Amino acid sequence: MVHALTPGFCDAASVYLLERWLRDEHAYAVTDPPQIEARRLALRVGRDALEDWEGVLPVGEVIVLPRETPYARALADGHAQLLDSVDPHTSERLIASGGGDARIQDLLRVASFLVVPLQLRGTAVGFVVCSRGKALGTFRPGDIAAAESLAARAAIALDNARRYARERRTALAIRGSLLPGTAQEVEGCRIAHGCLPAGQGNIIGGDWFDVLKRPGDRVSLVVGDAMGHGPESAVAMIQLRTAVRTLATLDIPPADLIRRLDALASDTPGASFATCIYAEWDPRQRTCTLVGAGHPPPLLRGPDGRTAPVTLAGPGLPLGLGTGSYEATVLTVDEPALLGLYSDGLVESRDADIDQEIIRLARALDEAAVESAAAGEQDRLQSMCRRLLHTPSATAAADDRTLLLAELTPGKS
Repeated sequence: MVHALTPGFCDAASVYLLERWLRDEHAYAVTDPPQIEARRLALRVGRDALEDWEGVLPVGEVIVLPRETPYARALADGHAQLLDSVDPHTSERLIASGGGDARIQDLLRVASFLVVPLQLRGTAVGFVVCSRGKALGTFRPGDIAAAESLAARAAIALDNARRYARERRTALAIRGSLLPGTAQEVEGCRIAHGCLPAGQGNIIGGDWFDVLKRPGDRVSLVVGDAMGHGPESAVAMIQLRTAVRTLATLDIPPADLIRRLDALASDTPGASFATCIYAEWDPRQRTCTLVGAGHPPPLLRGPDGRTAPVTLAGPGLPLGLGTGSYEATVLTVDEPALLGLYSDGLVESRDADIDQEIIRLARALDEAAVESAAAGEQDRLQSMCRRLLHTPSATAAADDRTLLLAELTPGKS
């Protein structure tokens, strides 16, 4: 905005937003406040670079403005304020902050000084300041109307930007609530996991995953996906993830756990048709118990160095349908193996059959294992996880990619 205004329309321009608006959307100005706090968001003087004024008028600085200033009047009555000189309060503030900089005196020699409020739905949220020297002359009615039109457009853009920033912070906070993508190790099981968000990270997906230590050196691994994107999917994801953690404390069999999760999902808005894969590894018994609910099958890489999808017992319909029809698949793991749980973002595509994509992912896992071993990487498992999350595929980057890898090491007999 300041580049649009200077130097063609005016000699100097700056944009300020009210601090209370930046902090809280509903904290609007009270009638006739004794003072206002505004943050300088942008500044341009002539063709100078922003850095030229950083030491004198830094962007991001919060200034306190008394009630008698033209800024407060513009905010209070919602109309532009036109003066033939800089107001006394601003002159004193600029001279005090200038530290003897000669350019401040040039900045104060104006022929016309204009303050235009930034308004949203009838409420002022900030203001724009424009000044002209003698060369450009006084602001005319047409100039004021043009500045007000630009301010109206800028206010909408600023509001959209703030809403976007808030949604992005929400997305990052939700993703931050998941386990970080670093390696973990429990008795008989070493784990690496990660999630590659869709888009630029501002879309909240429904992917979730967890690693839970269980009694008797057991460990539960789960990857799930609530349908869709946005806040509704995120809320459903959080509720399902919390429910799994709660049900795991009851120490019930895996199939019973998924049945109860199915019943809960049927009463949870946004959780119907969610999918998940649940695994429970018992290194003492050398068994890995798997239960699927409409989710892509896990991958298992055995001692022969080849990865293949695991055929699960039962149909395993998505959660929330109230079928309660879930069966456990129990694998005996007598030698070290690698288990891979993942979300459909790694295998679903409009251009390829999902079974082919699952086989492609299995081959990619084999390649990642060989490459990591050949490179002698210190954190081999997490390196494999990163390679798989970023591997090119026929899958469009429209969905989150979530992956959990677990090295299963059976206990001694």
